[in-house]
Amino acid sequence: MKPWLHDILACPICKHYPLNLIVFSYENDDIFFKELIDDYFRKDLDFHINNKIPELFKEKNQIYYIRDNIIIEKTSINIYLDLIKSSLEEMNYVKDNTLFTYSKKCLNLTKKEVKNKLIEFSNEQNQQKINKIYPELNFINKLKIETEIKDGLLFCSKCERWYPIIDSIPHMLPDKYRNKEDDIEFLKIHQKSLDPEFLNKNLKPFNL
Repeated sequence: MKPWLHDILACPICKHYPLNLIVFSYENDDIFFKELIDDYFRKDLDFHINNKIPELFKEKNQIYYIRDNIIIEKTSINIYLDLIKSSLEEMNYVKDNTLFTYSKKCLNLTKKEVKNKLIEFSNEQNQQKINKIYPELNFINKLKIETEIKDGLLFCSKCERWYPIIDSIPHMLPDKYRNKEDDIEFLKIHQKSLDPEFLNKNLKPFNL
């Protein structure tokens, strides 16, 4: 499951949004996340521009439009930035419980520095200087699109239902179609990756 999917998933039972996402493991190795951070901090702006993420368009009316791998439709910069900031807000509901070091650093970087720079640029309202935030936009795109979550769990804080992510696929079935033995086995396997506070909740449809 790629992180961008978390931006649009809601609880199929109570329709609550957003869901909490707990990551147990990635298909990527930790070197992938280290390279994301190294690239982000490269001072060479041409390097970030040459990535061609995002794509910038200047129309005849002198209005700039932009698109990338997250916002795939050509969009005015102001609306684009609002959508990207909204996508970043969803990262506040992501918890990395893997053994990796750099994946956690990527998540923290997204929630703080990257988010703050986008807000700062939005307040400037100088569309012609959008290349200033290309490092941030490249970083967000690569993190959201090229990362693959292998195993994890989606949790609805409203109805307290949880849904397993197994081999990169989120399983979001109604209660009557879920297998109790399989679900409990999943929780047992990943028990060490879950906080005791979480397991003490009134988890539905099954708990240990």
